[in-house]
Amino acid sequence: MSWTGRGERGGWGIALVASVAVLGLSGCSNLGYYWQSVSGHLHMLNATRTVDDWLGDAQTPARLKSRLALSQRIRSFAVTDLKLPDNPSYRRYADLQRSAVVWNVVAAPELSLTLKTWCFPVAGCVGYRGYFSEPAARQEAEQLKAQGLETSVYGVPAYSTLGWSNWAGGDPLLNTFIAYPEGELARLIFHELAHQVAYAKDDTMFNESFATAVERLGSQRWLATEASAEARSAYAVFDGRRQQFRALAQATRRELSAIYEEKPALAQTGRAQLASKSIAIGRFQADYAQLKTSWGGFAGYDPWVLRANNASFAAQAAYDELVPGFEALFEREDRNWLRFYDAVNRLARLPKEERHKALQSPLKTAEKTEITHG
Repeated sequence: MSWTGRGERGGWGIALVASVAVLGLSGCSNLGYYWQSVSGHLHMLNATRTVDDWLGDAQTPARLKSRLALSQRIRSFAVTDLKLPDNPSYRRYADLQRSAVVWNVVAAPELSLTLKTWCFPVAGCVGYRGYFSEPAARQEAEQLKAQGLETSVYGVPAYSTLGWSNWAGGDPLLNTFIAYPEGELARLIFHELAHQVAYAKDDTMFNESFATAVERLGSQRWLATEASAEARSAYAVFDGRRQQFRALAQATRRELSAIYEEKPALAQTGRAQLASKSIAIGRFQADYAQLKTSWGGFAGYDPWVLRANNASFAAQAAYDELVPGFEALFEREDRNWLRFYDAVNRLARLPKEERHKALQSPLKTAEKTEITHG
């Protein structure tokens, strides 16, 4: 994910708060939100040490040393094989003593899969709001519920500052994900670095789908060329479940979208939509129960399914919806990473509707958006 709490060490955090005020965002609620972003990011950065320091410290547990060494092999692979940025990001580590770095709040109306958006000075408008405090995130969610919105709060293991913090040490490795299985650790690092390559303002779906495509393509290559047979086998099991779950969630999103597209002319039509929505989500939960049985009882998605609503379905769409288009673009660019990134950046400069249309009709993208060479 990308997230824009960009406060850094020393005077940078103060400068950011000052710039917020200049931009007219100095109301109590906004200033409070930006202050928690700045102070939370500063606290994280102040907890970091270079990976070399951790590796050279006799007090560092052997398991952590092994994971940090693996992370640096993945980091080097990202540069040499995937042509991702070679900079300070993911060369420092911090133990935050908590399970997530931030908690995101997402919200959507009762009969819509359109996420509420929040706008920020640099990143533009995004479909989530991040908090370094879980209680603060849940308080925000309760306030949105009081406005009639459906909400979801979820912990995030990492976020990207889009390259803006590289001068101060970059985005760090964290305890929230360092113990991930090898394939998952590679995916996450590739995903977050991808946000430093291309970013379209006000377009969460484009940004997250692009990063997801990079993580998928990159991890496939890492596993095929660098990982052990054991790591490949473990990843195949985990990723197989993920793909099945995402396919089920996507099918339910499409069913819900069809229900919501029926324009209610009368109050009873709205009630009918709510009833159809309830049936669709019930069917999703029943189908998930069958999947879970086929997985031998693996329960990793249980919390998500239990709380499934418009907000959670819409948030998931941001990471999935345009991925096939990006993967097709990668193939059209002859699997050349630099050409692929150039093509993505050209798409990012197009109007939002046009870039989405291009990615949703991948076979015609080259003609319609002039992203071919020559």
